[in-house]
Amino acid sequence: MEKSRMNLPKGPDTLCFDKDEFMKEDFDVDHFVSDCRKRVQLEELRGDLELYYRLLKTAMVELINKDYADFVNLSTNLVGMDKALNQLSVPLGQLREEVLSLRSSVSEGIRAVDERMCKQEDIRKKKMCVLRLIQVIRSVEKIEKILNSQSSKETSVLEASSPLLTGQILERIATEFNQLQFHAVQSKGMPLLDKVRPRIAGITAMLQQSLEGLLLEGLQTSNVDIIRHCLRTYATIDKTRDAEALVGQVLVKPYVDEVIVEQIVESDPNGLQIMYDKLLEFVPHHCRLLREVTGGAISSEKGNSVPGYDFLVNSVWPEIVRGLEEKLPSLFNPGNPDAFHEKYTVSMDFVRAFEQQCGTQASVRRLRAHPAYHSFSNKWNLPVYFQIRFREIAGSLEAALTAGLEDAPAGSSFCLLASHRTWSSLQRCWSDEMFLPVLAHRLWRLTLQILARYSVFVSELLLRPISNESAKDIKKPLVTGGKDPSVTQGNSEDQASGPAETKPVASISSTQLIYVVADLDKLQEQLPELLETIKPKLEMIGFKNFSSISALEDSQTSLSACAPALSDRIIQDLSESCFGYLKSALEVPRLYRRTNKEVPTTASSYVDSALKPFRQLQSGHKDKLRQAVIRQWLEDALSESTHKYYETVSDVLNSVKKMEESLKRLKQARKTTPTNPIGPGGGMSDDDKIRLQLALDVEYLGEQIQKMGLATKDIKSFPALAELVAATKDQATAEQP
Repeated sequence: MEKSRMNLPKGPDTLCFDKDEFMKEDFDVDHFVSDCRKRVQLEELRGDLELYYRLLKTAMVELINKDYADFVNLSTNLVGMDKALNQLSVPLGQLREEVLSLRSSVSEGIRAVDERMCKQEDIRKKKMCVLRLIQVIRSVEKIEKILNSQSSKETSVLEASSPLLTGQILERIATEFNQLQFHAVQSKGMPLLDKVRPRIAGITAMLQQSLEGLLLEGLQTSNVDIIRHCLRTYATIDKTRDAEALVGQVLVKPYVDEVIVEQIVESDPNGLQIMYDKLLEFVPHHCRLLREVTGGAISSEKGNSVPGYDFLVNSVWPEIVRGLEEKLPSLFNPGNPDAFHEKYTVSMDFVRAFEQQCGTQASVRRLRAHPAYHSFSNKWNLPVYFQIRFREIAGSLEAALTAGLEDAPAGSSFCLLASHRTWSSLQRCWSDEMFLPVLAHRLWRLTLQILARYSVFVSELLLRPISNESAKDIKKPLVTGGKDPSVTQGNSEDQASGPAETKPVASISSTQLIYVVADLDKLQEQLPELLETIKPKLEMIGFKNFSSISALEDSQTSLSACAPALSDRIIQDLSESCFGYLKSALEVPRLYRRTNKEVPTTASSYVDSALKPFRQLQSGHKDKLRQAVIRQWLEDALSESTHKYYETVSDVLNSVKKMEESLKRLKQARKTTPTNPIGPGGGMSDDDKIRLQLALDVEYLGEQIQKMGLATKDIKSFPALAELVAATKDQATAEQP
């Protein structure tokens, strides 16, 4: 392949492909064409292929001409080749038969060797079984011999009262017994072992009985050497759990049954704490020697300690849990959440204090992995406790949200009961009287649910119509700025005759909307304070990445999103209330036309009435709202109302001007004096009085706006309004005779 690729003609450099592509084993025509089309057109590819094809034909002809003699002699050289092949077939067949015969002989030899190897392996296994059985018999006889010799010297041993000698003998027996157990397990199923098994059972019973008696004697006499030898013997025969169970039954259980008494715990308010304190006293008072021998105490010598034991985890703790579960079942009852919280908190403090007595991290890990530890933890029905708390908080909050916009109780920093209850619910979730570390994730979710529910509550308020509080003070039907109150409250007759499912929508006053905005600001201001309260609680469960908590910020953003819509509703209500009075400018022409009234010198009373809601907002809510918010509301509401007022005044002035021009045309047509063009005695005309009155109203409006601390230039359309009425005032005074 390489030689053929090297002998290919090179071709011109202008070819759009590589000639070596044709010699690849995975050459594909479609891929070759698609790859070339990325570089050149098909016509150019076709031309290059035809050019290279001609080069290949020329190279092939040259190759044939170069080796022409070989091509001609190819058939001649093959003459007689069939005879040569026939001559080779006979010796090759003989060679094949010899190879097959040799192969058969070798296979038979291999099978014979395998059979002998299997027999030897079987003999070796049987020999090992016999040796194990012999070792079992020897171990049994040796142990029985030691026991018989010890039995004959029992009197002298008791007289010498040497627990050390007894411990040494038991260690010798335990060492031999350990070997006996090993060989007995390896010889399991052998008939001879079944005959020796009763003797092994007797040795086992005697050994365990002796070890139990020796351990109890060491514990009663506080003899460290006896306890050490006994525990070492238990470890030798791999019965450490039996020793721990014996300590639990003989030493721990009576103490636990004496301390854990339900009547004593319930008779004293601090009975549970007193009981736990007594249980904690058991370890230093009754387990000191065991901890020193096994290396569980700080003062124990590690070189002489017996490893493999953990009496606190495997003896003391299971008995404590058993006593609590059997003799104090009311401890885990979640029916009374306050009592359950107190019991759980005190119990977890006891668990932490018990873990501190373990001494090492490895012992603590073993304690937390112990089945009794999990059983004790699972006894506390925390989901039921949380559901009870959830119903308390959610029920109280929902009652406040659905009870209407009631005022908050005295002393609260909020204006509405709903907001006060929302904040108190958030605080209660993380209060020491309710919070439990294992429920931190559920309480965090409940916190977000409370904020989301309050956000929905505020959003629903935006759907309510605004009741016109100032309508009671308005006597003129022209200045009723909002809807008819009867529409909001509903007509009883109409309701009776209407469909049963249609109910009047509860209205909301502008004051209540202001309270909602004030509470929203207060709640958002106190949310960082809530987060500072939450952080130590979350640190208790090992959570430290507070930068990843964005859900509370999202809830705060959701609350903030309601503020603009509330502000727009308040601004709209203020503007409508204000313009409801400012519309009285339409009545000014009626007051002066053909009434022969005096020239106006003061502003109309409707201006003071129009500014009354703004003064109430400034004076009545300055302690609840930020001044920047009040100022923004005033500017926006005045801008909207003055824009409408500007249009109204413009219409009045245009109407007056048209009336004046029509009277002039009438005068020219009749050549008579117009009706009352000027006042009696040549005074100001009615039209000029109207203009002057409007100018006085606008000037007074500007003065009052400035008294409220606002700049008239910041009020939309007011500069244009002032300029308009100023021009009319100049015109009215200039036309006086």
